Amino acid sequence: MGKLSTAFKVALMSQFLPRVVPAAASTEGPAATLHYHPLNGDSLREMALRKLHHGSDAFLNPMGISRNRRFWQVLSWKLFNKNAYADYLDDQPISPVAIDWDPIRAHRGVSVTFIKHSTLLIKDGDRILLVDPVFDDIFWFIRDYSPRAFNLDDMPRPDHVLITHGHYDHLDAPSLGALDPGTHVISPLGYDNEFNALGMTRRTRLDWYEHYSDGAREVTLLPANHWTMRNPIVGPNRSLWGGYLIKTAGGPTIYISGDSAYFDGFEQLADDYDIDLAIFNMGAYAPRWFMAPSHMNPAETVRAFQEVGARQLMIAHWGTFQLGDEPVHFPPADLEKALGQQGLLSRWIDLGHGQTHFF
Repeated sequence: MGKLSTAFKVALMSQFLPRVVPAAASTEGPAATLHYHPLNGDSLREMALRKLHHGSDAFLNPMGISRNRRFWQVLSWKLFNKNAYADYLDDQPISPVAIDWDPIRAHRGVSVTFIKHSTLLIKDGDRILLVDPVFDDIFWFIRDYSPRAFNLDDMPRPDHVLITHGHYDHLDAPSLGALDPGTHVISPLGYDNEFNALGMTRRTRLDWYEHYSDGAREVTLLPANHWTMRNPIVGPNRSLWGGYLIKTAGGPTIYISGDSAYFDGFEQLADDYDIDLAIFNMGAYAPRWFMAPSHMNPAETVRAFQEVGARQLMIAHWGTFQLGDEPVHFPPADLEKALGQQGLLSRWIDLGHGQTHFF
């Protein structure tokens, strides 16, 4: 019965996992997707302008790693692969998230609050931007290690909601449904069905390198080395994914990677943008043989941070859901080691859930 239960969990969890095929574009097997050749000399902007990420019936990943992942490999990982972190998994702490919103409201400049998982609240003067809101459980079988201990009515009302991609730990319908349906949503292309179902009609749909501006601040969708899926029957990549570059009205420029594997393009972002704070999603990175096509590990995150040229670093996508082999609370400690090896610890903003950095 335990094996059947695990197999059922694997079938549902497979929407989170790396799905890449060789450059020949095979779509064999339930875990296949459309990831294609590397950039072949094109810059990120050229790639976007040439629409190399647009396919006939799905979006493509022009910078994806060519590597097969079939459903039997997902089963092999979850049922038979030895987890190097197994001894640490039984006693993971549950850490409820409580937030004092008063100092955030009182601050007149820019602040970044790490709510949980990949959910960020950015206060820019009198405007609130909420990124990938996920407030509670996403599936019954995935434990929430950072349960919400604050009332949503006490949270500052967001003016803009930014969605990076459609995986359920980033686009969560119940969390979005808890917001005012009149909230302005900024997302990549392809999410009309999801937002229409929620009655959220004030939307800005962006392709890579397109931007939204309200006159005081500017939000640009940037490429990421990832993929997305909402419905395995419909298939992967029917919608786009990405990260964001936020030029705040209050001064600092903030880069949010979204979920991404490492790719050869972060230095190009440094050429285009003067970034004050880079927030990288760094969690679910083990085992590398399986997760490398979708998520960066600590060493890759440090390398990307150096290449993107940001002054300071934060990480998200950890501490809430057990999506990889590593314990949910390990990423900060692993990052600390990687930063220390490069002499970069002083540039790390080490935020836990519910904590805020004030500029």
